[in-house]
Amino acid sequence: MQVIIFDDRQCSNFYPVTHTRCVGDLRCGILKLRQRLQHIFDADDTCVILDPRLQTIYRERHPDWQINTVPAGQKLYLNSRIKLESDTIDEIEAMSPHSALVQGNEIVAILSSAEYRFGDPIPNGIKSIPAKTLLYQHIADLVHDNARLIGWDFQNVFYEADNFFETEPGVTVLHPYNIWIGEDVDLAPNVVLDASGGPIVVDSGVKVMAGSVITGPAYIGKNTLVKIGAKIYGGVSIGPVCKVGGEIESSIFQGYSNKQHDGFLGHAYIGEWVNLGADTNNSDLKNTYKKVKIYSYQAKTQIDSGSRFMGCVLGDHVKTGINCSLNTGLVVGTGSNIYGGKLFSNFVPDFSWGEADSLCSYRFAEFSQTASIVKARRGMGMTKAEMELLKNLSNGE
Repeated sequence: MQVIIFDDRQCSNFYPVTHTRCVGDLRCGILKLRQRLQHIFDADDTCVILDPRLQTIYRERHPDWQINTVPAGQKLYLNSRIKLESDTIDEIEAMSPHSALVQGNEIVAILSSAEYRFGDPIPNGIKSIPAKTLLYQHIADLVHDNARLIGWDFQNVFYEADNFFETEPGVTVLHPYNIWIGEDVDLAPNVVLDASGGPIVVDSGVKVMAGSVITGPAYIGKNTLVKIGAKIYGGVSIGPVCKVGGEIESSIFQGYSNKQHDGFLGHAYIGEWVNLGADTNNSDLKNTYKKVKIYSYQAKTQIDSGSRFMGCVLGDHVKTGINCSLNTGLVVGTGSNIYGGKLFSNFVPDFSWGEADSLCSYRFAEFSQTASIVKARRGMGMTKAEMELLKNLSNGE
């Protein structure tokens, strides 16, 4: 049976990070949301339904995927926003043909031979069944669920019964059976891996420099560099090819981003190709201890994050200057370049340039030059489809 992972119109509640990718490709835990669903339901290949504006860039990135094409036969459609909990798998596996699990007006899953497209209602002839399974509603939900899913991914994907990590002299390891180390990992002297509070996965090609402390649950992605003396607390997922340092807690890096210097980052979601200048700090707790509000592109206003802890959300290609201060719940739009010592609060629109009290539009020609240089430093280039997607997002100014 074909498994199809679909986005719906709620994908805009995960902007700015979903400006350039589907919800299913958001990282939460060790895996991306799509990868976890594919693992659970034994998907042989990748078939996705996503926002048509992403279709061209996805076909360029993944020519072997089925994108916005629906194969014949019985299909299990799974919402990319499914929140995996104890009864989720059983509920979906118990579905009967020609039925749909729903949460209010939102589709959780469909089991049918019918054709379903982005944004469609439930196809005719499908029986709606109220679901226990919940859906993520905002990107803040992923930050708050990250630590739990690191544990799930470790136990169900990475755990090996005979795993026992033996390290070189000078590296301190607590709870070695709770640690998974990939190939070609370099751990310098005086590194501490403390898995007493949750599992730690250090993926292939990672280098952890001297004096760094990593506490679980944590995931360090492939070919990432952890700088000297880094303090990485529980609930952190670092995607591939990042450079991280300073103090990081309960945060997600999608990948290919840098926070090399001192400064605190907590309860944050960081897109790709982001660079945080030295001593950039974010707040993740209000002095009043009230729940944090965070900007929603869909509502065009701030909404309740549901937690007292919420840091910043930075879209792809965001840059911060040295000593930037990012307030609780700040959202910085795709392609923005911000700097200065004044506090950035609430929302910085896509492709903004400047200080907190004097923002202007970032000219796309200048942005594209910088983005091309940044990607070239990783041996990659800005493709035509990628450039066109970002240009449309910036209104081509």
